[in-house]
Amino acid sequence: MSAPAEAEPRSATRAGETVLPVPLEELAGVPTPAYVYDVAEVRRSQAQLRASLPERTGLYYSLKANPHPALLRTLRAGGARPEVCSTGELAAALEAGWAAGEVLYTGPGKRDEEIADALVRGVRFFSVDSPHAIEQLSRIAGERGAVARCLLRINDDEPVPGQGLAMTGVASQFGADTSWVLAEPARFANRPHARVVGLHLYMGSNLCEVDDLVGQFTRSLRTARSLGDVLAAHGVRIEVLDLGGGFGAPFAKAGKVPDLRALRPALETLFDEQIPGWRDGGPEVVFESGRHLVGTAGTLLTAVLDVKRSHGKDIVVLESGINHLGGMAGMRRLPPLNPALVAAQEPLLEGELTALVAGPLCTPLDTWARGARLPALRPGDLVAVPNVGAYGLSASLVAFLGHPLPAEAVVDSDRPGTPPEISRTTLIRQGVID
Repeated sequence: MSAPAEAEPRSATRAGETVLPVPLEELAGVPTPAYVYDVAEVRRSQAQLRASLPERTGLYYSLKANPHPALLRTLRAGGARPEVCSTGELAAALEAGWAAGEVLYTGPGKRDEEIADALVRGVRFFSVDSPHAIEQLSRIAGERGAVARCLLRINDDEPVPGQGLAMTGVASQFGADTSWVLAEPARFANRPHARVVGLHLYMGSNLCEVDDLVGQFTRSLRTARSLGDVLAAHGVRIEVLDLGGGFGAPFAKAGKVPDLRALRPALETLFDEQIPGWRDGGPEVVFESGRHLVGTAGTLLTAVLDVKRSHGKDIVVLESGINHLGGMAGMRRLPPLNPALVAAQEPLLEGELTALVAGPLCTPLDTWARGARLPALRPGDLVAVPNVGAYGLSASLVAFLGHPLPAEAVVDSDRPGTPPEISRTTLIRQGVID
């Protein structure tokens, strides 16, 4: 893992007013460190995104963003379907109340055992990335007397400008290159027990501008039309177009989900041009979202363990570090960590710090920020990190050095005064750790 980048200074404000979803007093029984999830914010984000997409389109929730049961139940109630890519995520989806027939099972490589487990549980819809993956799915489904439906994931030949995290146009484990499918379409056709029913085109991630989203969906649909024509000659009928998503959200900094209301009319026009009959029973168009639906619903609340001076710098040591938040940032799969830190109660001391903020791990890599502007803090004070509902606890380095796991607490800001629901960590429930 590379050393964290130098942080830009961040200003602190009262978390009770601007960050925590409920007053701090209502969290008095929650042990720290804790991830606090607000299901009301999940409902709001889901409703806003649903209103930004055309009618007659479907929406999948990518469990990789956060598989907490309360969030899953909220999203299921709002009409989302589950997209999973592991046995643990599948179990979480089924436990949350989704039927196996609603599940889309994705991932660039699947072991025979996990495919078999999914089929036994009733899953019949998979994303596949190669001819081998189609053969593998057909073989295992045939052994169980089943026929699976599958989406052929495509890695387009060029990336689309404006992507936050490129998922196509580069050498990748995800999908089959467009040029490969065009050159050898027969290899991507139906098998006896695996029927190719559509295309999976996930171009990029964390896009916050409507124009960037429209650009990637336009490219996806042009690619889909050329592939559909070639595959049709080999018996493949496109019934589903999964356009992925890439809908952005702030991570570990202040802000709200981007306003995407202008996306709906732009997509309706685009679909009318590119997808004949989509309004009247033509191919079903579906989208995927993770961070946009739950990112702003989570706050990490953590205590100050120590405050000191070292070589002329203020040092603040917290209960939480890269073991609880930001482990993936070191793999460059998320933006550099550099979180906004906000005092969770009115500071008792006067003054301000410009501090290096570190966690409790026995490594100099455990650094969140090097120039964070904070109120004067003392051991025992609380700080909060906003907008970490996605890629927070479940994407962290919790096994490194064996520190205790954060608690997870669920609140509903639409129901003030309701006691928080404190639960066992999702990672334990999924069997990731004992």
